Parts: sequence; C-alpha cells; structure tokens
Amino acid sequence: MNCFYFKGKSKSKKRAESSPELQRRDKPGTSGMSERPSNSLGSLPSTPKSIPELFKEKEHTLRVFSYEELREATCGFNKMLKIGEGGFGSVYKGTVKPVNGRGQPLAVAIKKLKRKSLQGHKEWMSEIQFLSIVAHPNLVKLLGYCSDETEHGLQLLLVYEYMAKRSLDDHLFSRSLPPIPWKTRLEIILGAAQGLAHLHDGMEIKVIFRDFKSSNVLLDNDFNAKLSDFGMVREGPVGDHTHVTTRIIGTFGYAAPEYVETGHLTIHSDIWTFGIVLYEIITGRRAVERSRPANEQKLLDWVKRFPVDSQRFSMIIDPKLRGQYSLTSARKVARLAEMCLIKNHKDRPTMGQIISVLKDAIRDCNGVNSSGSKSLELSSRSKADSPVMQKKITSY
Repeated sequence: MNCFYFKGKSKSKKRAESSPELQRRDKPGTSGMSERPSNSLGSLPSTPKSIPELFKEKEHTLRVFSYEELREATCGFNKMLKIGEGGFGSVYKGTVKPVNGRGQPLAVAIKKLKRKSLQGHKEWMSEIQFLSIVAHPNLVKLLGYCSDETEHGLQLLLVYEYMAKRSLDDHLFSRSLPPIPWKTRLEIILGAAQGLAHLHDGMEIKVIFRDFKSSNVLLDNDFNAKLSDFGMVREGPVGDHTHVTTRIIGTFGYAAPEYVETGHLTIHSDIWTFGIVLYEIITGRRAVERSRPANEQKLLDWVKRFPVDSQRFSMIIDPKLRGQYSLTSARKVARLAEMCLIKNHKDRPTMGQIISVLKDAIRDCNGVNSSGSKSLELSSRSKADSPVMQKKITSY
C-alpha cells in the first residue's frame, strides 16, 4: 500500500569512519527525531536522551559498507534478487563477507534508496539512528549502511539481517504461498506485539512506531516475527506532554482517527493500527481492498455487520483456514481488536494487556481438531477472560 502525506565524498577504498550524511545529524530537523513534543502542561527539569543523542553513543557498532561491496553482494543489483519495493526504493537479497573476512558469507537484505527521494532520505537517516540503539528479538537488526558518492550521485543503502519467510502480509494475502494456520498467526502477532511493547515501554525513551502493518512484520525461517521499516518512528511525549504534534504520514487505511484529524501522535495511535492488523489475521482481508463490492472495501466497515458474539461472526473468518481454528480463540482476538479500535484513544489497552490476551487466545488453540473449533467452545466458556476484556466495548 502507498503511504500518504498531508499538509563530502566517500570513495570505496577510502571510506570515512562516519558517513558524511551522519556527520550532519546534529542539524535541526535532519531526521525529525530530535524534535520534542508540544502541547505541554509543563516540563521536567531533565529529560531522557533523544534518539540522536543515544545514536552518538552507539554509532560505532554499525558496519560501514562501500557501494562496490553491496553492488557485488547483489550481483549488480540483479532484478532476480529483488525481494521488495516501495516508495523509498528497492530491497535485494545479497551475501556479504564477515567483518574479519573469515567464515561463510552472510545472507542479508539490502535496501537501496532512490536517489531523488527526499522523504526516503529522511527515513534512511531515521532508521540508522533508531536501529543502532535498539536490540530486541522482535525487532529486525540493522547490520550497517552505505553512503558513497559515485559517478551517478550519492548512494544511500541499508543492510539488514535477512528474513527468509518474507512478511506477514505475503502469507496472509499472496496466492502463491500456502495459508498459515490460525495458531501460527497468533504466535506471529504476539511476537509483533512484544516488539511494539519494547518500543513503548522497554527503552529509556518511549517510541511510536507510526506505521505498523502486516507488511512491516517480517518472518524468519521459524516464523518468528520481527518489526521492520523504522523510517517513520517518532519519540513519544516526555514529562507532562500528552502527545507529539507532527505532520500526518502513514499508510492509507491504518492511521488512527485522532492522528488523522489533529496530527496528535501518541503510543495509542500504534494500538489502533494493531487492531486493524488483528482483523486482517482473522479475516484474511486487507484494511482496504478496492476490488471488492463497495460495502466490503473497508475492512472495519465490513466486520461491523458480523458482531463478535453473534452466530454470524464465523462468516468473517478467513475461509483459507478451512475451519481449522478455535472459535473461542477467534472471538477473543476479535474482542481485543474492538478494544484497540475504540474511538477514545485513552480507553485502548496497553501493549502489555494485549500480550496477555494473545497468550490466552493461543492457549485456547490447543486441542483443535480437524472438524474445526466448536468442540472447544463449551470447555473454554468457563475460563476467566483477561481483565482488558472486562472493559466495555464502544463503537468506533
């Protein structure tokens, strides 16, 4: 899906220790991350370090690649090795030599920026700064970057660990891949939730992902989920600040309503988009599908016609599952999605509460037989629901 918006040389054999682009990181507005939140009720005498400040301490941990190294790693950016493409440019699978030159080549994903993409340049800088300061099993790892001047102009690239099973989006919506089982879907979204929880509450600063969607949930060989594409991340509000005010940017169909209406960004904005992805794994439908009949094009409008506690609810469950799922589990996840999609952002659950409910829903999957899930329904009704489920669900 497309994003929407509202209103020094470094030769291959003689690379600088730090990219010329990175040396300009202290200029205001370089990455958009050092801006502090607005609409304050007051401010604390001291604040946590900003992402650019933390980056200065971690910059040395990233490997600096030459353009020639990465061109060789991808066989000249061969189209056969292209594994993704977006507004920023293209992503290629490649192999690079270990740092010390010894051992087996390492499979990597290489993002090559379009040279004339101003927004892409900002996102390139943001990803370098952010991914250099985080380490979590559910966040994709940035191995290094390239900023080389060539005869064709400045070349900006990022090098990540390679995720062999592509994205959640590919497995939910591509006809060329087999459908993933219900329990696996929940395990994947649980991993994504744990990654978001780390951004929201597991670091020195609070971080808003801002572009959570199924295509940004990558999968390794064992279907472990890792969040990717951190070009739009923003530092969350600090002290007595209630939100970050920023221009509206994201993917159509996913952005939280209060963000679209006001430009006010909070960690609750990520919760809204998480709720949309929950409905995507339940239904096997994208947030917006223009090819469908008019009354089915917007996923959230369509699912309203099938209330969670009605007998009609099972009609929205992805037919590719062929009945192999726990109905109790599916209802629990749908109720969770409804909580995430509450209009008043302050009433949405935290990522910690979401993780608790998802673990409970995964436990409900145990024992599902080939006839589907209805055999689990009665035995599961007596279980106490997670506290987040006790809150009243309001319309959105």
